[in-house]
Amino acid sequence: MKTDIASQLQFFVLLARHGNLSAAARELDLTPPAATKRLAQLEARLGVRLVNRTTRSISFTAEGETYLHHATRILAEIREMEEAVSSSRSAPRGLLRVNATLGFGRTTIAPLVSEFAKRYPHVEVQLDVTDRPIDLVESGVDLAIRFGSLPDKRLNARRVMSNRRFLCASPRYLEQHGTPRSLADLADHQCIVHRQNDDAYGIWRLTHKGRNEAIKVRGMLSSNDGDIVLGWALDGHGILIRSEWDLAKYLESGRLRVVLPEFVQPSADLFVYYPNKRNQSARARAFIDFLVERFNAAAAVGVHAAS
Repeated sequence: MKTDIASQLQFFVLLARHGNLSAAARELDLTPPAATKRLAQLEARLGVRLVNRTTRSISFTAEGETYLHHATRILAEIREMEEAVSSSRSAPRGLLRVNATLGFGRTTIAPLVSEFAKRYPHVEVQLDVTDRPIDLVESGVDLAIRFGSLPDKRLNARRVMSNRRFLCASPRYLEQHGTPRSLADLADHQCIVHRQNDDAYGIWRLTHKGRNEAIKVRGMLSSNDGDIVLGWALDGHGILIRSEWDLAKYLESGRLRVVLPEFVQPSADLFVYYPNKRNQSARARAFIDFLVERFNAAAAVGVHAAS
């Protein structure tokens, strides 16, 4: 009976995660009619409707929201119990759910997951990449990899890499328009704006010798995508703020130069966030240690942006 209840809890959490019966059925290797029958049996056993269904989507009733909240918590406690019991095993194993931002997850984290999988073949890694914020506690994700701090106080964090941010431009742009010598000089330059979060548009906030300063910049190009604005800077369209992680190879090759190096933005350090659990799984610890190891190795051979 307990196994049946755990299976029902898992089914309902998957249904919430995917938002439709067909996707949940695929993950459980069920046919859509079988998934529909399972939901109907669950509702019949409880005597309440948990889900409102249309032809394309589902929504949860108040009872469904309550069931989902407790199901997520109970499944997490079952996993924590099993991990505590099996923690004496020498090799990490089991399912690890990881979330990362879209571009960084695709270009950097995915190759590292490939390396990790070779080192720990008994760990199943599910990597989701998305720029939308996620709730680690409710979503069942084990680890989230993000630049900068997150406001959720329910989470623990470990810094993987320090990551300063600098002003930069291509040599061609600087030859044509001159190199700014003061913050006020930026008013006479084309500045490429990276629109992100709720930052005030076109306001750059920098620190100089411990003093915070702000300047309104202008430019013909802006985007909410970091790779796009970096490409425009490489093409000589203006001055941009980017992190040293993004800039290292271009500074080394000479395709970009740091300008006004004494002015910096707050660091965009890389963190791994995870729910506040007493007993973190061996696979999660192994993955975090692996990230720290690999990023430290990359930093050791990288270029210092301010040099």
